[in-house]
Amino acid sequence: MTDAATSDSGPVFRLIYHSRSRISAAERKYQLGGIFSVARSKNKKLGVTGAMLITDDEFVQTLEGPEPVVRELYATIYRDKRHERIELLVSGDVSERVFGRWAMAKVAADDEPDIPLLTNKDKGGISPAQPRPTTEAQETVLDFMRQALRHTAPSAAE
Repeated sequence: MTDAATSDSGPVFRLIYHSRSRISAAERKYQLGGIFSVARSKNKKLGVTGAMLITDDEFVQTLEGPEPVVRELYATIYRDKRHERIELLVSGDVSERVFGRWAMAKVAADDEPDIPLLTNKDKGGISPAQPRPTTEAQETVLDFMRQALRHTAPSAAE
């Protein structure tokens, strides 16, 4: 890959948010397929990389890229009716991307493996790609995302 998302090294803007999903169980596979299809296509063109932790009713997502682009993408997500109770967890410049090869990937909430995802229109949604080993830097951010999810669980947040 030689797109902007993977060839950039050096400082980059990172934003991590948490939201509640408004997607019904019946629509989940189709809607998530749409989200990942658009994310993988648009993010690559925009130089944005990241990871998304998904549970049945919550998202925690990391976005990395040029600050104006990431902020505009976050504003679009904020207006997206599939999300509610959106909370910005952290944002700012970091020394380098940790998800430089990930246009987007599904992150497991607990001890399950993380799964880079591919759009599979023939199957009406998303399909897992071959799992890839993660770096120590990626694990640090992924652990933060998992902790954010645990701290916003209904029993702790309400």
